[in-house]
Amino acid sequence: MTLAISLGLFVLAGLCEIGGGYLVWLWFREGRPLAYGMAGAVILILYGIIPTLQPAHFGRVYAAYGGMFILLSLLWGWGIDGVRPDRYDVMGAILCLGGMIVIMYAPRT
Repeated sequence: MTLAISLGLFVLAGLCEIGGGYLVWLWFREGRPLAYGMAGAVILILYGIIPTLQPAHFGRVYAAYGGMFILLSLLWGWGIDGVRPDRYDVMGAILCLGGMIVIMYAPRT
């Protein structure tokens, strides 16, 4: 699997987790129609399936995914909720992405 495909899967999984969770949030916390919650649940199921396409084992994939989740959560908050990340958010996200790269893509012997 190429690096680009692997990273794309991480991004897709993150968007499904955050987007699905957001739809459930809108339904449960903000009184939107049940269809929001149902759509969110279906998208969250996709989130559970997408990481299985990664070539590494479960623990490594989910540990590495955490870095991508952090970055995508900050971007979602900025783009959807209008809360701009501050410099500490950016520094933290960079550190987490660095950890993700080491965990997932460091050469193994």
